[in-house]
Amino acid sequence: MNRRTWNLVAAGMLALALAVLAATVPVPMVALGPGPTYDTLGDVGGQPVVAVDGLQAYPTTGHLNMTTVSVTDRLTLFATLGLWADGNRQVVPRSEVFPPEKSDEQVQQENTEQFAASEANAEVAALTELRLPTRVVVTDLVPNSPAQGRLEPGDEIVAVSGHPVDTPAAVSGALSTTTPGQSVTITYKRAGQEHDADVVLGSSPDRPQGLLGVRPGIEPRTGDIKISLGDIGGPSAGLMFALAVIDKLTPGGLTDGRFIAGTGTITPDGQVGPIGGIPFKMRAARDAGATVFLVPADNCGEAEANAPAGLELVRVATLQDALNGLDALATGRPAPSCTAAA
Repeated sequence: MNRRTWNLVAAGMLALALAVLAATVPVPMVALGPGPTYDTLGDVGGQPVVAVDGLQAYPTTGHLNMTTVSVTDRLTLFATLGLWADGNRQVVPRSEVFPPEKSDEQVQQENTEQFAASEANAEVAALTELRLPTRVVVTDLVPNSPAQGRLEPGDEIVAVSGHPVDTPAAVSGALSTTTPGQSVTITYKRAGQEHDADVVLGSSPDRPQGLLGVRPGIEPRTGDIKISLGDIGGPSAGLMFALAVIDKLTPGGLTDGRFIAGTGTITPDGQVGPIGGIPFKMRAARDAGATVFLVPADNCGEAEANAPAGLELVRVATLQDALNGLDALATGRPAPSCTAAA
């Protein structure tokens, strides 16, 4: 075999090797795209997304869909190029979704915790809006919690060092003047019996006051509300969860039979915050059949620039804004829009 033939064979083998690598070896990129949407008024997997027990509940109509962004990981070079050319996906460095200083398991855990917080915040915001009597409960203990062995999930927190509490914010307020290492007395109820527990507070790098190490939530004083939705992560479903709770606990219906979707974080006092991936969320909502999309006010510019045809954008900065916007739609009045905000 002469030199020229050897060169051709070598080049062919190199090209084959590169093709195999491009088709099999992951590159540090991920693809973002429209994810599934879920009706917070409906069922998923045979279970209601928002379940109400022991409280007066009312029929609902239409849809209140929360939206998600899909993340495709472990991309090969060929897959990355194909998705990059696909107008429905966005290819970004993997580090934007999975920070290199954190393991994939840590990122997943953070997403799970954010989702749980969004459920708890939504319930607080909804019950506050409805002015229902509430009680503070321990929803979970943080890892290595100072309260480990003293408090348990499900305990009702009655008072902190003699100060009665009826909201998670009141618990934080009662701890605001404490210091790490200080002992506080937690009055709590378990199985209907009231107890006191002395807890030596821990420390946290994000706060100067002492750390109790519990995640307080809120429940109606009578009855129960449960929000659950599988393995979804992140905080952006809070607004839609809060609206679903309110819709189920008030007569008349919020949607007026419309297919409404939306997104937005929510704080316990009903402030709606911005989220990422709104172009994908709007596209998924429109594909699912939505005609109205609730947009966090700070996302309005991006939403207006990427809105699919046939999707009306309603601007919301608070839970009350969302309720007012839905009422406007139901009564034939113009709802606050991103266009007007711009």
